[in-house]
Amino acid sequence: MIPFVIFIVIALVSYLVQASLKNKFEQYSREPIPSGMSGRDIALKMLRDNGIYDVQVRSTNGFLTDYYNPMDKTVNLSEGVYNSCSVAAAAVAAHECGHAVQHATQYKYLQMRSKLVPAVNFASQWMSWILLAGILLVNTLPQILIIGIVLFAITTLFSFITLPVEIDASRRALAWLNSSEIAVGINHSHAGDALRSAAYTYVVAALSSLATLVYYIMIFLGSRRE
Repeated sequence: MIPFVIFIVIALVSYLVQASLKNKFEQYSREPIPSGMSGRDIALKMLRDNGIYDVQVRSTNGFLTDYYNPMDKTVNLSEGVYNSCSVAAAAVAAHECGHAVQHATQYKYLQMRSKLVPAVNFASQWMSWILLAGILLVNTLPQILIIGIVLFAITTLFSFITLPVEIDASRRALAWLNSSEIAVGINHSHAGDALRSAAYTYVVAALSSLATLVYYIMIFLGSRRE
């Protein structure tokens, strides 16, 4: 009963955080920045200001689908960011470039996360089936559930390592937006508010993953007491 209540609470918090992020992005998307620079312009300037010339800035489909790809060194900005000249676009573009700066400076947590990617991809592909089989056969073949728990633990670890990566990228973004005078005063405050809301989504995701991991561990320990 307790795990079920925890999941309900986390699901509710996740919904509220996502709704808050969407509302703030829409609000700050209507707030122009004095420089009139688009998300693309801001991304290119931040990269150049940090001595990065081998990273391309691209447009990608979707809403808040922005990401940095270290494999092909591209900053991918969603349609609402790439061409927008708003506080929200400035914050998101600078944040994604923050990841590019992390990559260029060999930020340790980003390196740790990158090394985990192959294991996480493997775990994500198989853990659902293995966990299902483990739960069904927990009394006869508990080893299967243990394997599933280990695979899920890898994804949980990845979620927690992601937290300092995202927080640091936002810190770099806000520091640069201020020093470059692209977003100062109330603009800078609103950019920080938008990025904090985005960070909360990663915190909730990590806690949700941890709660689920504990749930599977409880199933295994419960079967051992029977």
